[in-house]
Amino acid sequence: MEKRREMFGKAMADFLEIPKDLVMDIPKVTVIGRNELYLENHRGIIEYSLTRVRINLSRGFIEIEGQNLEIKALLPEELSLYGDIKSVKYVD
Repeated sequence: MEKRREMFGKAMADFLEIPKDLVMDIPKVTVIGRNELYLENHRGIIEYSLTRVRINLSRGFIEIEGQNLEIKALLPEELSLYGDIKSVKYVD
């Protein structure tokens, strides 16, 4: 059932020329350099420390590792993170 909804959402986004992240509720990650990360469509923070941040997504979670990580803005579906980012990893 989930697969069918995902396929329908993708087809609808393609047909209407709407960004997939809006229709399919998938995360949108923007990384600026090595010091700034902006995430849209998250489901909350799982873990937060100066060296690792785990953020819940609609499917799995994302793990950001680095040094001096600091959440600058936290909104219901958006998050802004600063620090020395070493890696960004998706986990299903």
